[in-house]
Amino acid sequence: MEKNIDSIQEQIDQQNSNNDQALSFILGQEEYGVEILRVQEIKGWEKTTPIPNTPQYVMGVINLRGAVVPIIDLRIRFGLEEMTYDDTTVVIIVRSEDAVGTQKIIGLVVDGVSDVYDINKKELQVAPDMSGRVQSDYIQGLATINEKLIIILHVDPLINDGILGQIKKSLNT
Repeated sequence: MEKNIDSIQEQIDQQNSNNDQALSFILGQEEYGVEILRVQEIKGWEKTTPIPNTPQYVMGVINLRGAVVPIIDLRIRFGLEEMTYDDTTVVIIVRSEDAVGTQKIIGLVVDGVSDVYDINKKELQVAPDMSGRVQSDYIQGLATINEKLIIILHVDPLINDGILGQIKKSLNT
C-alpha cells in the first residue's frame, strides 16, 4: 500500500501542466477522479481535531506543516455508508480556488487511491442531471478508461459551494 501511494505521489510531483490527468480513487463501489493539478499530496489517515457545530462529514482539522486543513469524509458527504478507517484509508489533500482567487486547501478521506489516468477533457461525457448522491454541479464529467466509468469531480464547486459553504452556514447558526 505504501509503495502504491509513493508511486502515485511521485507521478503527481512530475506532472507537466500541459497534460490532462486525473488521480482516481475509490469510494464504495465507484471510482472517482480529481484533476491531478489540484492534488497537493496524499497522506495516510491520521486522527483529526474535531470542530463543534460542523456537518457530520467534517471529521475535523489537521495541522499540515503549519496550515490548518479541514478533513472531509467524502463517503458521508455523498451519502454512502460509513466505513471504519484502516491502513488503506487515504486522505487526498486538494487545492481549490474560490470566486475571488483565494486558495483553499482541504483533505478528502477516501477508501483508497487507484491510479493516475490521462484524460482528454474534450471526450468527457456530460453527467446526467439526476438528483442522486453527488450533485451534477460537482461532476466535471464521466470518463471511460479501460471499459471503466470514472466520475471526474469538479473540485472548485465541490469544495467552495458544496463543502465550505455548508460549513460556514452551520457555524453561523
